[in-house]
Amino acid sequence: MIGILAGMGPKSTGPFVDQVISSFQSLTGAKNDIDFPPMMIYSLPTPFYIDRPIDHKLMEKTICDGLKQLETCGVSFIAMPCNTAHLYFKELERSIRVPLLNIVNITLGHIPQSSKKITIIGTRLTIESQIYQNGLDKAHLTYIQHSAWQKKIDEMILSIKSSALLEASIRLFEDLSKNFLEEGIDTILIVCTDLNVMLKAISPSFQIIDSSTCLSEGIVKKWIELKKVN
Repeated sequence: MIGILAGMGPKSTGPFVDQVISSFQSLTGAKNDIDFPPMMIYSLPTPFYIDRPIDHKLMEKTICDGLKQLETCGVSFIAMPCNTAHLYFKELERSIRVPLLNIVNITLGHIPQSSKKITIIGTRLTIESQIYQNGLDKAHLTYIQHSAWQKKIDEMILSIKSSALLEASIRLFEDLSKNFLEEGIDTILIVCTDLNVMLKAISPSFQIIDSSTCLSEGIVKKWIELKKVN
């Protein structure tokens, strides 16, 4: 059984589960209800605020408690569709006995070799943590980040979290796209699951690597792997 610790933020849970189902259909050709995998989904609200410092101890404890709760349900492995939560990945992984998928590693593995200049769209906390930049450095990939861009990204995420104002978010993305083109960006890493709701409404002229999509495919592949073993 697949375990998904979602709810970070709450509005991203539904779209992510839809992505998992779509990925399962695409990768396995599932048609009938019985063809799909059992999933236990825990939508866990966490003490995250877009406009204030995070209490890391409280955040880590909250997520650990959520993982342990899922583990008691008999899941075979767990995925967290939240990039920010991966700041504590080693501690979270040690807190449970079942495998915990790593959205950062899975996403970085989807970057095409054709990418020349990359930028990252995510929460300020995720960007400042360097968890993606460190991976890009190890892969010898070029990325560009500007503090002025992050302010617009913060506004974009906040508008979705607060009221799902897609039009405002899309306008901000279009504005950012002009900056990206000026810098010669050809690939964007979308590393905030709250932005799922916006991706279907845009037609960017960049390669988009969406961490949510990458993780949903990773979940299906892990489930197939375990089914073969068992």
